[in-house]
Amino acid sequence: MIGALGIVFGDIGTSPLYALRECFVGAHALSVTPGNVLGIVSIVFWSLVLVVCFKYVTLLMRADNHGEGGILALMALVTRAVGHGAKDGARIRQLTVLGILGAALLYGDGIITPAISVLSAVEGLNVATTACQDYVIPLSAGILTALFLLQRRGTAGVGSLFGPVLILWFVVIGGLGLAAIVRSPDILQALLPVHAVRFFLTNHWHGFLVLGTVFLTMTGAEVLYADMGHFGRVPIRRAWYGLVLPALLLNYFGQGALLLRGGGLPTHLFYELAPSWFLYPLILLATAATVIASQAVISGTFSLARQAVQLGLWPRLKIVHTSSSTIGQVYVPLLNLALFLGTIGLIFTFRESGRLAGAYGIAVSATMLITSVLFLILCQTRWKLHRAWVILLGCLLLPMDLAFFCSNAVKIQHGGWIVLVISLTVWLLMQTWISGGKILRQKAEMQGLPLEFFLQDIRLSKPYRAPGTAVFLSRNPNGLPRALLHNYKHNMVLHTTTILLNITTEEIPFIPEDRRFAFETLGEGICRMQITFGFSETPDIPNVLARLTRDRHGVEYIPERTTFFLGKESLVLRHTTDLGYWRKRIFAFLSRNARDASAYFCLPANRVVELGLQIEL
Repeated sequence: MIGALGIVFGDIGTSPLYALRECFVGAHALSVTPGNVLGIVSIVFWSLVLVVCFKYVTLLMRADNHGEGGILALMALVTRAVGHGAKDGARIRQLTVLGILGAALLYGDGIITPAISVLSAVEGLNVATTACQDYVIPLSAGILTALFLLQRRGTAGVGSLFGPVLILWFVVIGGLGLAAIVRSPDILQALLPVHAVRFFLTNHWHGFLVLGTVFLTMTGAEVLYADMGHFGRVPIRRAWYGLVLPALLLNYFGQGALLLRGGGLPTHLFYELAPSWFLYPLILLATAATVIASQAVISGTFSLARQAVQLGLWPRLKIVHTSSSTIGQVYVPLLNLALFLGTIGLIFTFRESGRLAGAYGIAVSATMLITSVLFLILCQTRWKLHRAWVILLGCLLLPMDLAFFCSNAVKIQHGGWIVLVISLTVWLLMQTWISGGKILRQKAEMQGLPLEFFLQDIRLSKPYRAPGTAVFLSRNPNGLPRALLHNYKHNMVLHTTTILLNITTEEIPFIPEDRRFAFETLGEGICRMQITFGFSETPDIPNVLARLTRDRHGVEYIPERTTFFLGKESLVLRHTTDLGYWRKRIFAFLSRNARDASAYFCLPANRVVELGLQIEL
């Protein structure tokens, strides 16, 4: 639970630093009147209850894919439940595109969250003194640099380090809010939804636009769901209801109480809650908490990247498992560098948390809408809920998500376009990788040699059989690997035992050992094997082969007598209509820079032979 507090709740837990403030000083600032204050605090309260408590903690955390959460895990659940007919295939493709778009939008959110969180905390120095004004940007950049360097330690070490700090943070902000509520208890009227309704009736379109700022109080909800695979459902729920939610509500109500009695300036609303003697310690604590907020998004992004690679939605990346006991805790070096560069770029571009808040929310609100759509489809297809219940859930979830998304859409002109460009670029790269891979598989199947002809040729030509075992990796579970045909054609040699190995990844996190591999003897010393992994597992081929026994399979894995053959593919691009030439160039670039297959599949470097192959695309 302490580890979950240190990782999962940082983003949503530091929203009090800027969320309520921006309602009264942001691009669509409201006047500080009792009606507006009670209305905004009421909207915040009911948004947290309906969106975070009801939608995410109660409903979506039931939609786990064998313990894994996040939009890609949800997409895998939905596509597996839809069916396998011709019409279902088209529907699955549409749902896959939708899920990939939601994941790409979260990558955009992963860049902007660390920037706005840390900036908002360090800007607290401007409340205490004007001498530090010129150091806010460099100090924020330095803090984030240290955070990204710390990622290689893994989320387990970071969570145990940050958990106690965040516990202190929630206790402090809850206490500050409670003290303000005691001095002005009238703010408790905001618990009544009538004030939220009255706010919209009074402010009309202006009130709707401010809804995009209120959304800042919930931006960590999607990451909360994505991080479920790191710590589990129960610890996250207990931490949310036992500490996080009460502390957040007390602080938001406390800020509202401060405004209600006219004792605070909206410009530095959060820090106005603290007595002057406590200001510097609060700034230090807020800075530490915002570093943790960044960690929540970063670890969630790592989880999505691992799932995307395993599901074939992204090229192979170096993924470091940072815990020997919890497989969901990973570190992705290349993605860590990309997030770091993007975050630092945003800090030096926008330079103020208020300006970043004007661009924040469009990506994650779109992801939340996509998540609701996929969840409703899951209720109908996999859980077989009665249509009336699905419609009722849709009437509760979709209007909220649509309202938040539309109110955030106006932020595109205020800098939100940057996040959308980043997200759509990631989406285009993922779609190009999927399309290019599909074309290559189709061409391999068309150009492949039938197995019967190959076995017949072996019987007639009787090639030299080298002692030992050769393992040829194959994309096609039924055809012959190109590397095998290439080696046989030019060298006219086969090993005594030849294994045609196909690796597949199913849309569940972990595969039971009795379903791990299938084995088939084809004759002439050749056998076909299919190894299946879940999308949260490390594809360690030697570890699986070590479980082969001669009595059961007719083959025994002896590492020093086994050679792994890989095809080193060189793409030759052609102007054809199956995929645009510029997208083929993108696919070729991604293919060249994908992680080496031997390292990705944990193959021993001194037992690997790579054969160069040219393939037209």
